[in-house]
Amino acid sequence: MRLVVARCQVDYVGRLTAHLPMANRVLMVKADGSVLVHSDGGSYKPLNWMSPPCWLIEDPDIWTVQNKAGEKLVILIDEIMHDSKHELGVDPGLQKDGVEAHLQELLAVHVTTLGKGWSLVRREYPTAIGPVDLMCRDAAGVSVAVEIKRRGEIDGVEQLTRYLELLNRDPLLAPVKGVFAAQQIKPQARTLAEDRGIQCVVLDYDALRGTDPDEFRLF
Repeated sequence: MRLVVARCQVDYVGRLTAHLPMANRVLMVKADGSVLVHSDGGSYKPLNWMSPPCWLIEDPDIWTVQNKAGEKLVILIDEIMHDSKHELGVDPGLQKDGVEAHLQELLAVHVTTLGKGWSLVRREYPTAIGPVDLMCRDAAGVSVAVEIKRRGEIDGVEQLTRYLELLNRDPLLAPVKGVFAAQQIKPQARTLAEDRGIQCVVLDYDALRGTDPDEFRLF
């Protein structure tokens, strides 16, 4: 991984345009090829990014990141204050607790409980910022990303939102809808999810574990 602290301006040109005026920022170039632009605020979410497959062209004072769809992230660099590279090695991945892991297994096998005619594309669907628990297709063939939690809180909604933002950049998947599934969903999390067009599903883990496969249902 390469970390660069620089005073820079960032412009994204693609299906839409976005502009970040000149300011001090962190530029992160990951081993998978993704490039992320971070500020000192906004928590963990990057201000803008380009996910792989993409390539970085470095010219004096300007970086151009482009993907196969022709989208570009143009970074105009005024000053570099830090530039370092670090070997992180293979990451073991996020370890879910037993309840979340089992819920994921159950829903993967019985994905039609999320909707009639649904099919599973893949468990742990990979993205540049982490795997989506389940990637499915609904009866109409629309892609649906499913995030599963034991307790549904705002952080979980934000996590799914980031996945959806990234997945919807892929023309082979878009449009991608979202489902936020948990044993308990806090009112604030539900309000945020529904405001963003994400469907909420409350799960009864004990009932799911003890339900006969032919009678598998959600509560």
